[in-house]
Amino acid sequence: MAYVEVDVARQILRIFEREGGRLVWEVAVATAKNGVGEQYGSYQTPRGLHLIRAKIGAEAPRNGVFVGRRLTGEIYSPALRQVYPQRDWILTRILWLSGLEKGKNRLGTVDTMRRYVYVHGAPDDDVMGVPSSHGCIKMHNDDVIRLFDMVQVGTRLHVMA
Repeated sequence: MAYVEVDVARQILRIFEREGGRLVWEVAVATAKNGVGEQYGSYQTPRGLHLIRAKIGAEAPRNGVFVGRRLTGEIYSPALRQVYPQRDWILTRILWLSGLEKGKNRLGTVDTMRRYVYVHGAPDDDVMGVPSSHGCIKMHNDDVIRLFDMVQVGTRLHVMA
């Protein structure tokens, strides 16, 4: 099974064949503009070991808009962004993360899954490599489709600060 690392300092995501295995792919991402942290309401990217708890949107169109993990029927465009300038754009695919470290990123006020932290698609005009999300790990749409197809539910993902 694949193993995924997110390097917050470098703003990249790497996929390995398995933990300690050969590097398969590396891509730019964007983590939280508020930095790293685990507290509920912090809008920070949680550190530590996680697993992919759910894969959402396998049949969603490229640029399909999600709200509350459900497709809205909208297709993202710059014009739609002008109508909803404050919207947190979650597009194309969602990989919902769950923490594996009790007291650090699992349970209580630090629970990654209850914080709704995902790896998800973002508008292709969003700059990757620069922290800018509301806590999630954002990727361009083609990249999140590729990642979605390369991993399974249960794949481990390590966020390193």
